[in-house]
Amino acid sequence: MIISKKHAFKSLFMGLIMTLLFTNVYAQDPIKIMLYGDSLMAGYGLSQTENLTSELTRSFKNNEPPIQFINASISGNTSKNGLSRVDWSLGDKPSIVILCLGANDMLRGLDPSLTRNNLEQIINKFVENKSVIVLAGMKSPESMGAKYQLEFDSIYPELSKKYSLIMMPFLLEGVALEKDMLLADYKHPNAKGIKVMASNLKPYILEAIKKLD
Repeated sequence: MIISKKHAFKSLFMGLIMTLLFTNVYAQDPIKIMLYGDSLMAGYGLSQTENLTSELTRSFKNNEPPIQFINASISGNTSKNGLSRVDWSLGDKPSIVILCLGANDMLRGLDPSLTRNNLEQIINKFVENKSVIVLAGMKSPESMGAKYQLEFDSIYPELSKKYSLIMMPFLLEGVALEKDMLLADYKHPNAKGIKVMASNLKPYILEAIKKLD
């Protein structure tokens, strides 16, 4: 069968149009991943190009469909602060949420039962939004006492099990207590520590993306 040049050109043109349309759909609808926490994820003491959001964005720059990381972390936030602003944060409609709050509760010696209750309410809000949650755990130092340490550290695995969440045991794995990974306050990650955190988070994020399919 002989196809005219005019018909062939028209088919090619239509094919290019369809390709552009599909490309634009993907460009307009990235996977939104929200970092919901405190200074550990907000990027305390770091430039905008060094924080966790920027490092994860670089790590996933070639992902298809594309990923948009949203920095919804605020330095100094306790779990109560996080709960008070969660409804507002839902306006971004995140598909995935990396939740890590409680470190400031622990530093202030707040009752672990209050932290647990606040985190549970936050989780329920995101579950109702149909977000996939990666719950990143924190750990209490021995200086807080054995009873407090046990009660606080158990919050994260217990909530993860109860709500079938993706559980990252410790956000600061390989960073905490490592002086070359921390700022001068020996509490917050430096740019090198952020790279380790991003690398540690990556497999959990990939697991969360699979749950979206």
